[in-house]
Amino acid sequence: MLHHADQPITGTILVADDQAANRELLEELLRTQGFKVIAVSDGAAALQELSRAQADLVLLDVMMPHLNGFAVCEQIKANPDTYLIPVILITALSDRQDRIEGIKVGADDFLSRPVDRTELLARVRSLLKLKQRTDELERAESVLFSLARSIEGKDPYTHGHCERLSEYSARLGEHLRLSDEQLVALRRAGVVHDVGKIAVPDAILLKPSSLTADEWKLIKEHPVVGERICAPLKSFRVVLPMLSRLERF
Repeated sequence: MLHHADQPITGTILVADDQAANRELLEELLRTQGFKVIAVSDGAAALQELSRAQADLVLLDVMMPHLNGFAVCEQIKANPDTYLIPVILITALSDRQDRIEGIKVGADDFLSRPVDRTELLARVRSLLKLKQRTDELERAESVLFSLARSIEGKDPYTHGHCERLSEYSARLGEHLRLSDEQLVALRRAGVVHDVGKIAVPDAILLKPSSLTADEWKLIKEHPVVGERICAPLKSFRVVLPMLSRLERF
């Protein structure tokens, strides 16, 4: 669901800080604004919470014992299940090195101590808006992938075809040393390349005998239809040329 300017930004925020006074201050500031807050006292507990609870944003104190904010952030960003969760690191006022290290481990933003209430809420709301848009995109992609697999499932002859093509394409891309963005595009294209078959009647798609010239022409149009279906998703901009080229085969 899209959030308009007049709608409040909500979400669950995980706060990790080993100092009780700091945790209580952040909890109070965030809860009075309508956010749900999960507060923990160390980095290991933060990772535990993320493994069992859904958080929309993480606030990490850099200086925590055992597992500091950098290490926690690095693990969050390395995990496919959590890497899209925005992370704000809370650092000392003038510690430039902390910010450089934070950038290296994938932090999305920074706050300096003492934390300014207005700045905190502005940064939190900005990142939560971004997270909501990311979630909407993820849901749209999930629906598209489900549609592609349901179409494939109609025909036992093609069972597993899309997944195999996706995997083989990515392996070939790795051999050619393509960029990470191109490898993701290859995997996506493999999964959805037949989604345009939704426009092909089952009587043709599952026909046990030879196709007529007109039926074959309709079948060959499915990559074009698939490209049109995927076009609204900006994250598929690299995938679209791959789908259109399939029209030749």
